[in-house]
Amino acid sequence: QVHLVESGGGLVQAGGSLNLSCVASGIIFALNTMNWYRQEPGKQRELVAAITSGGSTHYADSVQGRFTISRDNAKDTVYLYMDNLKPEDTAVYYCSMPRFDAWGQGTQVTVSS
Repeated sequence: QVHLVESGGGLVQAGGSLNLSCVASGIIFALNTMNWYRQEPGKQRELVAAITSGGSTHYADSVQGRFTISRDNAKDTVYLYMDNLKPEDTAVYYCSMPRFDAWGQGTQVTVSS
């Protein structure tokens, strides 16, 4: 059974940065694509960034140039470094492993203006 645990969320002022982490267990992490999603209250989850097993990355237009997704296969961990944060980045952030439709519990990111 795949288990994903996010951490690193919090409250930050606009222009600040945060680094989210997601640790995976129960699966061979290195072989799997990992995604970061976010969800605002009353809205659908939005794909923010993705990284394949080979290290190829994809970003939503809204975060391109500000967010960086990376992975450390030795630690079974995927990261989302978020820079120049804006109030509209406020959401619950989730990591997911799409191959198994596995999701973490989410971590709240709040950006104050």
